[in-house]
Amino acid sequence: MAVTSEISSREAEVLTLVGEHLSNAEIGARLFISVRTVESHVSSLLRKLDMSDRRALALYAAATRTASPRPAPALPKPLTSFIGRTRERAELTELIKTQRQVTAVGPGGVGKTRLALAAVADVAADFADGVWFVDLVPITSPDMCVVAGTVAMALGIGEQPGRGFDRAVLAALADRNALLVLDNCEHVRDGVAPFVEQLLEACPGMSVLATSRARLMVPFERVYTVPPMSLAGEGDSDAVALFMDRAAAGGWPPNHAMRDRVATFCERLDGVALAIELAAARWTTLGLDGLAAGLDDQLRMLSGGARADDRHRSVRAALDWSHALLEPEDRMLLRRVSVFMTVFPVEAAADAAGLDKGAVAAGLARLVEQSLLVVTDTPTGTQFRALETIRQYGLEQLEAAGETADARAGHLRWCLAEASDLSIVRADWRARFDAAADDFRAALGWACEQPDRRSDAYGLARLLAPLMFTRHLTGESQWRYEQAAYLSDDPAAAAELLRHAAAAAGCQGNGDDMYRLHHAAAEFAQRAGDSAAASIDLATAAASAYRFWGKFEHIPAREDLVALVAEARRLAAAPTSAAPAVAAGADTVPTSAAPPDIARAGVVAVDPARAAIALAEAVLLANPFGAPQRVTDVPAPEAVSSAERAVELTHSTRDPFAESAALDALAAAQSRTGELRAAAATARRRIRLLSTTPDNPVGTHELIDALGQATEFGLGVGDLAGARRWGRQLAEHPMLAEVGHTATSRLLVADALAGNVDDVLTHSARFLEAWHREERPARSALGAAVAGVRMIHGLRDDYDAEREWTGVLQQLGTPATDADGYQAVFDALLMLHHGQPEDALERTELTPAEARARVTGVWLPWYLALHAEAAAMTGNTAASGDLAQARTEVTGNPVAAAIIDRAEALLAKDRDRLLSTATTFDAAGCVYQSARTRILAGGADATEGAAMLTTLGVAPMTALVHL
Repeated sequence: MAVTSEISSREAEVLTLVGEHLSNAEIGARLFISVRTVESHVSSLLRKLDMSDRRALALYAAATRTASPRPAPALPKPLTSFIGRTRERAELTELIKTQRQVTAVGPGGVGKTRLALAAVADVAADFADGVWFVDLVPITSPDMCVVAGTVAMALGIGEQPGRGFDRAVLAALADRNALLVLDNCEHVRDGVAPFVEQLLEACPGMSVLATSRARLMVPFERVYTVPPMSLAGEGDSDAVALFMDRAAAGGWPPNHAMRDRVATFCERLDGVALAIELAAARWTTLGLDGLAAGLDDQLRMLSGGARADDRHRSVRAALDWSHALLEPEDRMLLRRVSVFMTVFPVEAAADAAGLDKGAVAAGLARLVEQSLLVVTDTPTGTQFRALETIRQYGLEQLEAAGETADARAGHLRWCLAEASDLSIVRADWRARFDAAADDFRAALGWACEQPDRRSDAYGLARLLAPLMFTRHLTGESQWRYEQAAYLSDDPAAAAELLRHAAAAAGCQGNGDDMYRLHHAAAEFAQRAGDSAAASIDLATAAASAYRFWGKFEHIPAREDLVALVAEARRLAAAPTSAAPAVAAGADTVPTSAAPPDIARAGVVAVDPARAAIALAEAVLLANPFGAPQRVTDVPAPEAVSSAERAVELTHSTRDPFAESAALDALAAAQSRTGELRAAAATARRRIRLLSTTPDNPVGTHELIDALGQATEFGLGVGDLAGARRWGRQLAEHPMLAEVGHTATSRLLVADALAGNVDDVLTHSARFLEAWHREERPARSALGAAVAGVRMIHGLRDDYDAEREWTGVLQQLGTPATDADGYQAVFDALLMLHHGQPEDALERTELTPAEARARVTGVWLPWYLALHAEAAAMTGNTAASGDLAQARTEVTGNPVAAAIIDRAEALLAKDRDRLLSTATTFDAAGCVYQSARTRILAGGADATEGAAMLTTLGVAPMTALVHL
């Protein structure tokens, strides 16, 4: 292996992150570049480093990471070279160039993969977006979604909340001109075929090369039958060249004069590449006569049958014969390690074989010498792997020997230990997990089918669920939590697992599953005799339907949720076998029933069920499905006091997640009653509460929601520094890496209001790419971000980009109610910049009283401040009255207050007061508004302000009014 050209500094950065097993979206977010740019760098690295797939690239990156920050100028050559097949290589290459779907078919061991890789190397330059290689061997399920997931991981596409891997892959490849190589499709054809068909329909620039023992049977498939190694030319044939090359690798090259005899021997092997390589590995110990004699016996046993089966028989013969020459202990080791789906270390093989580690290490080395295993050096140590044909052969031998149960049990034992060890996240965690994940799945699948292994299956599923969540495979994490719950013999444990599954569903944006799983948890809690826990689950389900209504496809009817809370109240009053009975309506339980840490402290704990019901009732009042309300529609005292009571009760339970939910309800109630400063303070309190909680599904779900809430209310009170800080945490959260539009939306709003042009341009590129990749979803929640980006392009006089983002805003399906919120604010900012105060005044025409009723809470201060400034700049006679009314509404928002101060200074022609607002804007991080103030002041200050705008990347401002 050799570097074919220089690795750039950016490619070196990408290579390092590939070595950390980050997805393309995660790498893009880390380096502030687009996913498409990452894909281009990965494709270039595969070509320059002469590697077939992303897994090999990750291994190389990890291995070289500590030695040098950049790849070495030269690398070792592959263990084996590609021999002959000139005609076949040219034929397959031409088919790939002219056909969109080619399947290279042939029996195991004929050389399909090596020929495919050689042909791919010849055509790689014809595909602008590169070539991706995906090995399907580790898959055990023919389900299309599993196939799509494997392809996604190989391509660096992570799991996207609320979206299957199949849709994510199709969206990512929709406009790509690339070649996808699917290797070893035969055992999952039922999943590969529909996936390929959908891919070719949805992605017109994509081509597919598959290798399989049988054709895929999809439309437009062009089948290329891979022949055995050529025997033409006898002593000069491809088959002879392969034998001579592999035999020479043993250190004792065959005499050139023997080529004719070798040709005869290869003919008896039907030219099958794997059979020839296995025979050549025995050359140094048996010689040609010994090889021929050994093969005679195998072929005699396999005589008879149709000629079409000859090549299958020759591989079988070579494998049988090579297997028979092994020592008994090595035969046993080979068949037992065949249970591993991918690479495995010595320790794992020792578990599967039930042998001493030292003996296994020596046996594995002997199997490598006989070309029956492949050895790989990784950062975590030496790993071994069996070629798929040999692995399948080993499984047959395992079954014949009656050792399947023992080997699978040993494999399961190792998986349990490895999964347990991976519960502690270390520096090499991702690499270790990715290497073992397919074996975890296979072991769990086997254990689930064994009635006597139910306990082990439960244990592995319970370990695997949080590991999947940590790896950001949230959908599978939810599934594994559910699987563990239904494998558990303890209904109380099952209920707890289902609560985690519900939170994982929430992280996926799947409110319907979240609601269903909380119901299921309540059922298991009741089976456990814990009516209090069941009450909490039902109350939580009701509260979740209100709090996360935007994640539901089918929002439960209000009357159903009211009934759910009533049932929760009934259960809370019922005696429970899991804790002392609680009197109906009581707020506390005896100290003896409290958690040990609370009881020891002498604290009287609040009944968690009572707290959960109080929370559900508070949420019902504070956030009725997020529907816009006028302040007068909200029973202010009742909503706020109810939420405050819920906060008090949940705080006493010492459950930070329950308290976070109650704080969410309180902030919502405060916001809807116009108490923005109180809402912002509550949101900050919620962030502090969650800052030290575990990184599990429940904590992650709460934290992401809390960061969004804190950012929003920070904007409402003019805390742009805080809003940007929390928005940045959202943008950088690994759970949102694959949905860059969702991740960056809050940050974009804060940066747009602050006038941080460069940051908006950087993050908006990520937003737009991810939004297109997810097929341009119409989500009104993204509207403020899009309107902010559109305004920034307007400030830059980039009219083409402004029109593009206007089109995005239209596609989002933004509610008409938002026209008087963020849209009016960003429109007015742009109009004022371009010297159009009359237009800005018309755009913000609502009086303060009207605005209070129609403008969404966090945007009200900005709306009123900009209305006041537009009125002052037009010389409107009502400006003074508007300023006085507006000032009372923007209390607590220093930026909006400074805009009103500036408007008053303009009316009074008070230059000193005008310039004093620049200090406020500077302190708030609003460089744009500070520059605007200086331009309005005129003279030398205007020159300074214009220079500030130039530095920001903003076009010159039209100042119709200046002092």
